[in-house]
Amino acid sequence: MTEDNTHRMFERFSSGYYLGELYVEPHGGERAVIRRADHEHVNEQLYADGEGVERLDVGGDDDVASGTLAIPQELADETLPGHKNVLLADADRAETLLRWEGWEPHVNA
Repeated sequence: MTEDNTHRMFERFSSGYYLGELYVEPHGGERAVIRRADHEHVNEQLYADGEGVERLDVGGDDDVASGTLAIPQELADETLPGHKNVLLADADRAETLLRWEGWEPHVNA
């Protein structure tokens, strides 16, 4: 996936979510990661407020192929690796979900 079409990774699905199709594969890390350039572009388009890369639960990693989501091995099942529909919460929904998990914007930033 080139920088020019990265913005098409996700399209509006509902008032709180975007939907995209990514190649999902397990990896040995502790958190989900996508290619750093994809991460920065999606973050800029959907989450950023003009102050650089914001907090996300998916990290950027240059060792991951573009268009791929690598998830921790313990979350993988027998259907991986493979192409999967992936829901991505918009900024407001993501903040709500993160707050449910105990995250506070100024405490954990």
